[in-house]
This record gives sequence, structure tokens and C-alpha cells, in this order.
Amino acid sequence: MEALGHGLLPLGAVRTCQKEGRCQLIGSIHFLSSPVPSSLKSLKYKNNIRMQAVQEEYELKQMKDMAAAKKRWDALIRDGKVKVLTPREAGYAIQLSNKMLLDVRPFVERKKAWVKGSTWIPIFDVDTSLELRTLSLKATNFLMGGWWSGVPALSYNKEFLSNVEEKFAKDTDLIVACQKGLRSMVREIRHLKVLMLIMNLLIAFLTAYAEPFSSGRSIAACEVLYNAGYNNIFWVQGGLEAAEEEDLEREGPQPFKFAGIGGLSEFLGWTDQQRDAAAKEGWGYRLTFSARLVGLVLGADALFIGAQKVGQYLQVLRSH
Repeated sequence: MEALGHGLLPLGAVRTCQKEGRCQLIGSIHFLSSPVPSSLKSLKYKNNIRMQAVQEEYELKQMKDMAAAKKRWDALIRDGKVKVLTPREAGYAIQLSNKMLLDVRPFVERKKAWVKGSTWIPIFDVDTSLELRTLSLKATNFLMGGWWSGVPALSYNKEFLSNVEEKFAKDTDLIVACQKGLRSMVREIRHLKVLMLIMNLLIAFLTAYAEPFSSGRSIAACEVLYNAGYNNIFWVQGGLEAAEEEDLEREGPQPFKFAGIGGLSEFLGWTDQQRDAAAKEGWGYRLTFSARLVGLVLGADALFIGAQKVGQYLQVLRSH
């Protein structure tokens, strides 16, 4: 389960070094503006090497964990322990065979669209605690792309299995679904690695799995259920995002395909799902998001000019 999420260290270790040997710590309480002693420089250099080694070792471990998890999931499907259904087949099974659909998505996705009559028990959900570690995870998740994708920091639901056992007997036919499928999970991991390289200034470390990707959750839930004794498990390949509107009876304000998007990318209409919709809807749909982009640029420009004016005003006050 640890291989389904990621956490990031605080940003206090980001450094900007000047040519004359001065060093500034960004995100720390203090700033060093005087020359740094050579002994301190040596200590910092050793610490940097050690932190880099820890980062590389941990990333390698996580890659191995992910590869091992994917092998286990592939084996569950290959050996027939978990049966694979397309969204359309899942819809037929629900209507004709009265099979139960178990929705394991977090609430932020569930509230946008859900299958009528489905049971919602998230395997991961938003952590509402105010612990320092949780707040740090939320902040770094936001900085590392949450502001763009709208994906919140999630934590494993420790009561997932007990909640399922309260509602369903071990011989129940369970169709398990999340938002996306296993293939997209591999793609998102690859995208995350590229993002980390681009944002190298943030010195982001993978330290603790607490937030899952929006894909792969359902097959992970299948593994948990199978290990607990559930033998009639069906997995929706591609997730609800792959479902057409006629495949499953939907409730909620948005289509299934839009349930997993959010953040600034959704506001500007720059997600794959919205681009596909724009191709079908035509220019009227596109103009809505173009107007939002223009408004965002004008708003940012107004804030910049306003900040400049405030700065000039404060300088005048200081001079008097």
C-alpha cells in the first residue's frame, strides 16, 4: 500500500549561493548575509551529499515497490483471482445480475459523479487532521502540482477493510471502481518524475507514501479484499473516467470523465477531458475558457501594478 502515494519534505533546504561565498537559506527563520566559515561550508557540503544520497536511495526503493506492486496486481488478473470488466460490462452486470459496485474514490471525486446505487468506501481520502506532518504534506502537495491539478493530499483509510466487511459478506460479487485505470497510473508516475526534475529548485524528496495517485486505487483495493477472503471480485479497467454516459447510470452534477479533474487546469479548460469536450461542443465551449484565461491575465496584471503602487507608497512613508 505504501507504493500508492508520495510525500515531500519541507522546503527549508533550498539554497541560493552568491559568487562571493555568501549563502541564503530560503524558508528558514534566519538569513546569513555574512561570509560563511569554511568549516561550516564543508559541513553543509557533506550534508548536501548525504541528503542527495538519501533521496536517490529512497526514489530507487519506491520505484522497486511500484514495480513489485504492479507485478502482484498483474498476477491477480492473470490468475483469475480478480476478473476484469470494461465500464460497459460493469453496467450490464449491475443491471442484469444485481452485482454491487464499490466506489473507492475519495470524496472530492465521488461528489461530482457516482454510479446510482453504488456503495462508497474510499481506500484513500482527504486527511482533515491538523498535525504538523499532515499540514506539511498538504503544503508540498500543493506546491508540487496540486494548485494545477486540484488533486488534494490524501491518506490511507485504515478503516477501509472493516467498513467493507460490515456491509458485504465474503461471498458477495463486488465490482470495484476508482477514477482511472492501471495504465494511467504508470503514466502519472512518469509525469511526476519529470515534474520533479523541472522543479529542481524545490529539492523535493519522496519521503512517505500518504497520497495516492488517482489511478491504481481500485486494483489495490482488490488486492486488499482478496487477501481478506473476498473471492468474487471484479475490477473496472480504465476506471469510471473510461465510461461513456450510456455505460453506467450516473448521478451527480458532472460527467464521469470530469470527476477527476480540478485546480487551475480545470478552470482554464486545459485538461484532456475538456479538450475532448471542446472538440465536440465547438467554439462556444472554447470561448468560455478563453475568457477565463484573459480574465486571469488581467487580474494578475492588476495585482502586479497594485503591488508596485503599494511599494512606492511605503517608500514615500519611510522617507518622511
